[in-house]
Amino acid sequence: MTIETNNIIALITGANRGVGKAITEGLLDAGAKKVYTAVRNLSSLEALQEKYGDRIVPVEFDLSRKETIDKAVDVATDVNLVVSNAGVVHLSSPLDDNALEGLKIQMEGNVYPLINLAQAFGPILKNNGGGAFVQMNSLASIKNFLPFTGYSASKAAAYSVTQGLREAWTEQGTQVISVIAGPLKTGMADSAGMGDGAPPPSLVADGVLAALKSGDFFVYPDPMAQQVAEVYRPYAQNVLEIVQ
Repeated sequence: MTIETNNIIALITGANRGVGKAITEGLLDAGAKKVYTAVRNLSSLEALQEKYGDRIVPVEFDLSRKETIDKAVDVATDVNLVVSNAGVVHLSSPLDDNALEGLKIQMEGNVYPLINLAQAFGPILKNNGGGAFVQMNSLASIKNFLPFTGYSASKAAAYSVTQGLREAWTEQGTQVISVIAGPLKTGMADSAGMGDGAPPPSLVADGVLAALKSGDFFVYPDPMAQQVAEVYRPYAQNVLEIVQ
């Protein structure tokens, strides 16, 4: 199933900054009807509300509180697009004293919410014609980078879950999109020392919109990701894109 841009009703986690904000603006600028902006601090959405009016619907969302997902389900019953974007990063190598603690934080912040979100909104997407589900993955999903060992491991797990969702939702007609992104110019990238010279997060919005039209599973939005895709794509096409 493909979704016409002017029929998109989306829920986006972490929509107040970085990639989430870029996707929110990209969808609305392209004509989307409405975006449920799922964030911890609702006041952080004031600028988006001023720009887009009632097409922005603030929804409380906290990675560590499943009850906020449950409440979002009660509000966003009309969505046909869910974007799982919010996440955490914690620097550590596998030999650091805090490696296990960091891994736990990132598994709980990058993987568990993905599963909770999918289980909560899968039935809603089905009821609304199938729709689409976008997961913000990373080049770190397919290669471990120091000093981001725990982050890479959590993103690899999220990527694996994304593949599982694609197969699980085949019958209900839900398109699953995996964004494999390199470093982008976001606050998170800046704080991790990877923001200098990075391309804008608006590239992700462009890639998601293109994938919604084409039906593609993968989005490689930035030059670094596209360079890796040149060698990764044959493996993905022959192994990962085969739906059982």
